[in-house]
Amino acid sequence: PATDAGGRTRDEDASHWQQSREAVLPPASRRRCGFFNSRCTRSHSYPVRSTRNGTMSGDGSLIIVMRSDATRGDVDHVLERLAEVGAEAHVSEGSRRTVIGIVGDRTRVQQLPWEAFPGVERAVPVLKPFKFVSRDFQSDDSIVEVGPAKIGGGHFAPIAGPCAVESKDQLFASAEAVKNAGATILRGDAFKPRTSPYAFQGLGEAGLILLAEAREEFGLPFVVEVLDPRDVDLVSSYADLIRVGTRNMANFSLLSELGRQPRPVMLKRGFTATVEEWLNAAEYIYKEGNQDVVLCERGIRTFETSTRNTLDISAVPIVKGLSHLPIIVDPSHSGGRRHLVAPLTRVAVAAGADGFMVDVHPSPETALVDGPQAI
Repeated sequence: PATDAGGRTRDEDASHWQQSREAVLPPASRRRCGFFNSRCTRSHSYPVRSTRNGTMSGDGSLIIVMRSDATRGDVDHVLERLAEVGAEAHVSEGSRRTVIGIVGDRTRVQQLPWEAFPGVERAVPVLKPFKFVSRDFQSDDSIVEVGPAKIGGGHFAPIAGPCAVESKDQLFASAEAVKNAGATILRGDAFKPRTSPYAFQGLGEAGLILLAEAREEFGLPFVVEVLDPRDVDLVSSYADLIRVGTRNMANFSLLSELGRQPRPVMLKRGFTATVEEWLNAAEYIYKEGNQDVVLCERGIRTFETSTRNTLDISAVPIVKGLSHLPIIVDPSHSGGRRHLVAPLTRVAVAAGADGFMVDVHPSPETALVDGPQAI
């Protein structure tokens, strides 16, 4: 039988490759993403880090592109060498070739003759501040699975539901309506960040229980917001997709905590954030090991007062060019008015968004949160 550069047969090579990955990947990561499925095209993290005083040393970001005919042994050889120099490696297995993203000490990483390694096509330094969410690291669009629904890579996700869970009757009426209208994911919040400390703050865990009941009744996975790193485990135990709101986009402790749990994450753009700052926030989640990240454009604050926020529709194609992550649009919170939701949604679809998220309420005039924008 044919052998690789290390003298192993194909069967021996496959066995060695699997054992090597089992040694470096934590069991929870393997269970979550079905890593050993040969058809998998998702990214995987190798938790081999070079640290100095508890933080990553240097800034030797590099992307190694393997040749299309590279063997598993070739990739294994690169990973073993990275472990020797104490670098962090993230492997992205595409449909045509494998790409390895590296972060570590600049001197130790970049001085190695990577292009002389068997199976390596080229080594490219990463100049962008965000590494693993960039198109440089992964050229194929990421597909995020939320229960039976998918977002990105040609999969479009209509997301709809009440801004806040107020009661079982209100939630179930909304869930039935949005499912009949074609929604694939239910939205509804149990924790609400409000400008006034006296406004309705959500039902807490009781709201999560109602959302779980609605999922069972209507077959819709649900997305819910988390506000505090201390609540991540609680929300993760119920939700199918966890959302980070605009006020928390720069809550780096929360982002890192979400990167260490298994649920997909929706990251809303901060209302004062640039696209680069937004993608850097996504990097916080991704680099901790959670590659299931969905971006949500929800409008930014400008001098315009005729809308609640200004929908930056140009962010959709810009993000598509910079990142492989899926991006959806929230026309409800950008326009802030019911009659603007439909036209802004059509604009989002035309711009190439991977989905939208709208507020729906059976009786908007009695809504405890954001009634004027609910349909």
